[in-house]
Amino acid sequence: MSAGPSQWTDTDLAALARAGREDACRELLNRHKAGVYRLIVRQTGDAEEAMDLTQEAFVAGFAAIDRYDGERPFRIWISRIAINKCRDWARRRKVRAFFTRALPIEAAHDVASGTPLPDSEAGDRFELVRVRAAIADLPRNLREVLLLRGVEEMSQAETAALLDVSEKTVETRLYRARAKLRQLLAGSGGGG
Repeated sequence: MSAGPSQWTDTDLAALARAGREDACRELLNRHKAGVYRLIVRQTGDAEEAMDLTQEAFVAGFAAIDRYDGERPFRIWISRIAINKCRDWARRRKVRAFFTRALPIEAAHDVASGTPLPDSEAGDRFELVRVRAAIADLPRNLREVLLLRGVEEMSQAETAALLDVSEKTVETRLYRARAKLRQLLAGSGGGG
């Protein structure tokens, strides 16, 4: 291969990464890190955590590069790893939240949130916060489909492959996610 890594396909790069070529790993990372980061930040709602989870996803991906089959796009494969990292993060977060709530009431001032209250937000910013909160309240399976199809603009086939479900399931979940989102937004009193 006389061309440089930027000219190679993802499948070629994965094969070279499997053989230990660091330049191939770097090129795969450069090609896909922005998309993986966007996916994770939308799943978690936390830009700082998303940076860490993006790194974790690529470390896990390169550690498991032997399992990449080349039959599906690398983007889908690494995105699936990223989704799993988000799920793990959410489970850990729930455990931490439980223990935080379990603190004695006199310690509550130590865990108070430093984020502004929703009523301190104005106009479009308030609406964005409201929509993000409603999306976060969706069940995970609906939220994932909504974000992958609507925000990441993945095709129905790509979303189905990433989540390991049928395209019909993606279609059904997207319909339900949109309906539930409308319901949540209507119920949260956006008519101010």
